[in-house]
Amino acid sequence: MQVNEKKGLLITLEGGEGGGKTTQIVRLKNHLIEAGKDVVVLREPGGTAISEQIREVVLSSKNTGIAFTTEVLLFQAARSQIYREIVLPSLKAGKVVVMDRSRDSSVVYQGMVRGFGTELIEQLNDISTKKTYPDITFLLDIPVNIGLERRNSTGDINRLDMEATDFHEKVRQGYLTLAKKDQKEHGQNARWVVIDARPSIDQVEKNIWQVVKQYLSKKELSTWEDNLEGMDLEYSE
Repeated sequence: MQVNEKKGLLITLEGGEGGGKTTQIVRLKNHLIEAGKDVVVLREPGGTAISEQIREVVLSSKNTGIAFTTEVLLFQAARSQIYREIVLPSLKAGKVVVMDRSRDSSVVYQGMVRGFGTELIEQLNDISTKKTYPDITFLLDIPVNIGLERRNSTGDINRLDMEATDFHEKVRQGYLTLAKKDQKEHGQNARWVVIDARPSIDQVEKNIWQVVKQYLSKKELSTWEDNLEGMDLEYSE
């Protein structure tokens, strides 16, 4: 769903730990550049000097005492900053913005798993993003045991990675619930696309790019038709 007016394209990659979001974002960026697109790649929380400082606080493995309410507000603060500083201006300029997580992460992690409720989190999301929704959201779905094994092998463990397996299972099911709900309500116009993250990196890359390439073709065709309608094609002697 797209509430605000924007010229560009917003793509988000979501999912639990170990799904390969970061790797796939780099590969998607390369495809988009080859296709002649002006691309901006960002992560949440982070992406700006202020948001990166917030990231350090909210995700540091040292800060296990952060209250859940504080967690909610810190994520939203980082989001508000990156949208106003980078995301919204980039979309207005017609760029393709690719994000490693965004508003849906808060819906799942804080709304569903932490128990704050999706309605409250979406209200906060709308404030933080000025009611901006992704055009495409990829859910890189992977069984929890495989995802955590991959994540732990990197040695880069943050505060949320340290949560119990049950927490991560709830995260996975939360994401699947959001995706299924969107697909049921919007059918072919759903923004959520579930990608099996278990196959090879190359195969996942291929599956993601196929969806984006098809979307770009439809978007360009729609733009061409809109421009055609605005032209004065009446023949005159």
